[in-house]
Amino acid sequence: MKINAKHLILDLLLAFNQALCAKDAIAACRLFGVSENSVRVALARLSAEGLIEAEERANYRLSASALTLAGDVATWRTAEQRIKSWDGTYLAVFSASLGRTNRTALRKRERALQLLGFKELQQGLHVRPNNIEHDINSVRKRLYNLGLESEAIIFIAHEFNAHTEQQIHALWDTDALNQNYQQLHQQMATWLLRAQSLEPQIAARESFVLGSKAIKQVVFDPLLPEPLVDVKARHAFVEMTRHFDQVGHQIWRDVIGN
Repeated sequence: MKINAKHLILDLLLAFNQALCAKDAIAACRLFGVSENSVRVALARLSAEGLIEAEERANYRLSASALTLAGDVATWRTAEQRIKSWDGTYLAVFSASLGRTNRTALRKRERALQLLGFKELQQGLHVRPNNIEHDINSVRKRLYNLGLESEAIIFIAHEFNAHTEQQIHALWDTDALNQNYQQLHQQMATWLLRAQSLEPQIAARESFVLGSKAIKQVVFDPLLPEPLVDVKARHAFVEMTRHFDQVGHQIWRDVIGN
């Protein structure tokens, strides 16, 4: 798997929630065949883009602008705590009046909607089951923090006809979601059984690749309710991902000395 130095550095900063020195960044990236020069270029670019900030002695932290998104992504470990019972209603976001010419605003809008599991039912109208967050004001706050424009209309929708209900349910590939829960759970369980027999550098590299794949699934999981997905399988997968993440962190600390 080819690793992007910028992505690896950001993942390490997010995972360890502390400053990362250039020496450790170079050591981590070396495990994936990334040269020292490429790491230094990546650090310079991340700094120029305002995603990281340099401290004394070549230590780097996530910048304030990066922490908003990073803070939301970091909550993947407690994502299931945001789920509530589904009453059959839907959360809806209407953004057709906002336009699509501002590419930066559009990218932030789409990212915010994706992170909360919304899908586009019609142009400018995104929906999802109303089974996340305590109330709609909490949904609004989170979407706005993630970059959705405050002019977007966020509301609760219900009493769709049967055909539209079917269209809504078909927006998500629920078979693929259930399959991912089971497959990733099994892959992590199998890897953990042989982890102690691996060389530390190999274990670090493999745990990063598999762990990143699992965490990405959790971060972008729409957290759909029953009967759309197998909620028990998802819970078991998330629990395994938490455990795998803890093991991976210890492996990386041993390898790079944090």
